[in-house]
Amino acid sequence: MIYLKSRDEIEHMRKSGGILRDCLLFLEERVKPGVSTKRLDEFAYEYIVRHDSKPSFLGYGGFPGTICASVDDVVVHGFPSDKRLKEGEILSIDCGLIFKGWQADAARTVAVGEISEEKRALIDVTRESFFEGVKHFKAGGRLGDISHAVQTYCESRGYGVVRSMVGHGIGREMHEDPSVPNFGKEGHGIRLEEGLVLAIEPMITLGTWETTGTGWTCVTKDGKPAAHYENTVALTEHGAEILTL
Repeated sequence: MIYLKSRDEIEHMRKSGGILRDCLLFLEERVKPGVSTKRLDEFAYEYIVRHDSKPSFLGYGGFPGTICASVDDVVVHGFPSDKRLKEGEILSIDCGLIFKGWQADAARTVAVGEISEEKRALIDVTRESFFEGVKHFKAGGRLGDISHAVQTYCESRGYGVVRSMVGHGIGREMHEDPSVPNFGKEGHGIRLEEGLVLAIEPMITLGTWETTGTGWTCVTKDGKPAAHYENTVALTEHGAEILTL
């Protein structure tokens, strides 16, 4: 079932989103060679708790961290660990929190020191594809319009669009209906309505869209890098509003 949010409920989610936005900025500043993803996870936990919020991911289905920390060919759901980041890697940080009962979910892919132009372009295209999708988050449109926009933007530039992981509705629960694929046909899917709140999250690769992995962690099948960019977005009377930017 899809739960449309009222103006007051979106206002609550706007506050959750603001805390998460600032948390991710705080973490991005601390990504550097030699830092472990476990330390970044600790920073995230401390920040969230300090702002009267709760981590969404910690303990969710047994997940052990506050953030998903995914390095290079890990698409999503990488576990924070003692392994230290190396110059030239890229790190996708996915984080969620609950403030006064309302969820926010967002992700960023960050350079670890100096990275290749190829990896920089991947990060940029992944982020830009999100905004291409949001352009189609309009009342009266179809969910497939968002998915199609992300897919065509990336594939026309030679990138792979992950099929095994998708975005989702969000509200009091982290994962609500509907699922939000990053691929699909325009004009298909549910009708978009005011009050709909989605976590839109392109996951894009330098190679094949195919993935593999066991348990939580999802990696690219060909071992090439992947990037992830996500925001919580509400469809309001004024159009799409990105709550985590």
